[in-house]
Amino acid sequence: MPMKEPKRVLFISQEIYPYLAEETPIRVLNRQLPELFQSKGYETRTFMPKFGDINERRNQLHEVIRLSGMNIIISETDHPLLIKVASIQSARIQIYFIDNDDLFHKRKGIADAEGKEYADNDERCIFFARGAIETVKKLRWTPNVVVCSGWMSALAPLYLKKAYADEPFFANSKIVLAINDDEYQTPFGTKFAQKLQIDGISNNDVRSIAGFPVGYEELMRLAIDYTDAITFASPKINQRVMNYAETSRKPILPYEEGADNKRFLDFCNGLIGE
Repeated sequence: MPMKEPKRVLFISQEIYPYLAEETPIRVLNRQLPELFQSKGYETRTFMPKFGDINERRNQLHEVIRLSGMNIIISETDHPLLIKVASIQSARIQIYFIDNDDLFHKRKGIADAEGKEYADNDERCIFFARGAIETVKKLRWTPNVVVCSGWMSALAPLYLKKAYADEPFFANSKIVLAINDDEYQTPFGTKFAQKLQIDGISNNDVRSIAGFPVGYEELMRLAIDYTDAITFASPKINQRVMNYAETSRKPILPYEEGADNKRFLDFCNGLIGE
């Protein structure tokens, strides 16, 4: 009797501990979930941005030449995509890092040393989502579930449902949006809807954010529109975003203090009919 193929889960996460030093609950969760799924026999791939404050030598990052080299065009500017990889040995999981010299490598997090958010966080958000998706395509890896954690991953549902809808790698993928308490404060500019558009995404698809500054709430509502299911990953999240999610009539896994992460695994299994 042939072996049953393992289910595959793709994690697109803004923050993962220990690569970002502060041990916040969401960073720890983003590390624990791939470990849990792998321990249960799933295949996983995990992506995060290669922020400039991630120490490459200490964390033993190295570039994957065969995956690097693509250019991602945003507002007619070419941004070379670099893919680096590292392993969390104790968890036996591998992390892929989305890097670019201008957008990520030379700068930490989402704000500078004075706490001022970077003016091009909108383009970094676009680059991260597209970079992760294009790399999965290059790996020829078909996820059953895609988990998007953090606002920097919030464009992945739109891209997957529209621009990559006909790709065999993603045609049947279920998308889970994990909403937490990490908001950005400086709205993206009025041309954000134009910047993010590529083949497959029409003006109508982004009409909800077109022509005005796009704050955290607007971005997350757009992500909710194109996701299949939602989880509240923090005890306190934006109330208006929560309300919008609850009125979307999509499956929701509510936050539960001290709950076992297996709830999340069972939630994902329910989406793919396990």
